Amino acid sequence: MRLPYARELDEYPTGSRRIKILSMAVLAILIGSYEAQIAPVVPLLLDDFDMSLSTYGAVSGAGALSGAIASIIGGRLVDVVGRVKLLVPLMMVTALCCFGMTLADSVGELLVARVALAFVDGMAIAGTAPLVRDFSPRMGRAQAFGFWTWGPVGASFLASGVAAWTLPIFNDAWRSQFIIMGVVSLVVSVVIAANIADLSPELRAQIQQTEERSKQVVATARPPRTRDLFAHRHVWAHVVGISFWLVLYITLVLYGQTMLAHTFEISAAKASSIMSAFWILNLVSLIVVGRLSDRLQLRKPFVVGGTLATIASAGYLAFLMGRESASVPELMITGALIGASMGFAYCPWMASYSEDTEDIDPRLQGTAWGIFGFLTKGMAVVALIVIPRVVEAADWHVWLLVALFCLALFIPLVFFFKGPWTRQELAAEALRREPRPLEARD
Repeated sequence: MRLPYARELDEYPTGSRRIKILSMAVLAILIGSYEAQIAPVVPLLLDDFDMSLSTYGAVSGAGALSGAIASIIGGRLVDVVGRVKLLVPLMMVTALCCFGMTLADSVGELLVARVALAFVDGMAIAGTAPLVRDFSPRMGRAQAFGFWTWGPVGASFLASGVAAWTLPIFNDAWRSQFIIMGVVSLVVSVVIAANIADLSPELRAQIQQTEERSKQVVATARPPRTRDLFAHRHVWAHVVGISFWLVLYITLVLYGQTMLAHTFEISAAKASSIMSAFWILNLVSLIVVGRLSDRLQLRKPFVVGGTLATIASAGYLAFLMGRESASVPELMITGALIGASMGFAYCPWMASYSEDTEDIDPRLQGTAWGIFGFLTKGMAVVALIVIPRVVEAADWHVWLLVALFCLALFIPLVFFFKGPWTRQELAAEALRREPRPLEARD
């Protein structure tokens, strides 16, 4: 029996229809990321449960580990079952898990609720990046992933904004935020279910260059195998490389305000305004650079250029931290430059990873992005455990230098990625792929 929301398309959609389905995938990652938000109510949770910050870190680490495992499982399942068949019902279950969060009355119950929510949410989100790949031809792939990245970032703004607006109304009751999350998620899940669709397995096995032109991939009798991905060194380069790259990113996401406030002895509000500049420029650069990368059909130059710019701008922040003195405008400009340069590298890398794994077997996109989700959440677990210990033993300046070293290790691995460096290489590659007339083959 075919589920009513699990529509499968036997013809690749074009124009507004494709954009509508793509926007539903982006909306799904926004809501999925919003459901996982807890930062705005952490001070209230600490007081209500008389919980130490280290205990909260352990609870968050357990949730992140649960989400990492879910990403691997979910990524494989969406390749086998389909993206939408899993996404829609799991989004609704995640909404119920948000309501379940309100029943927690102890640290142990909070731990169980967070682990359960993170697992279901991780499974649901695993289908969103493959959906973006399915409905974004290579001529628009980087920009589409730029919009996908707006989901996790936009969720932080959404959660903070809703909390700032509604917590005073509900007398600072932290449970109110999870009720709001659950209601919003249920409503949006219905909207997504009414407007989203999946590609048929035959269409998912094709590589779409533009809306009208695809590179047909002949399906073999052999089913897709995960080990096929790791038989190629460029996949290892992607996986190991992005693990290094994420060290700085995860540091800023989890501890950006704390690092600035402790190092420069500024208020939490000023630290948040500095990080806001980081995220705003990051969001802008994701779309602008994604569009440019798509127009040129080049990925690696943007990845390397953005990473080098990140090392330079974050290196300047490390210099300021060594002095332990800087004005708020100086920190804000530095933070904005870091955000812009990281966005400059990130969405072209996502497009490159998608295309490099797609060339191996388009039927393994969910699996490939499940591995990425595992790495992202796995690095969050490492950060929650390792960073506080390093900072206690040394300081934030030393940790930032460690993160910069990891970022530098990423650059040589880019040279193992597939894809051209220049437009001339791209043209030569396209010429080689063109079918030759019979007389030219003799």
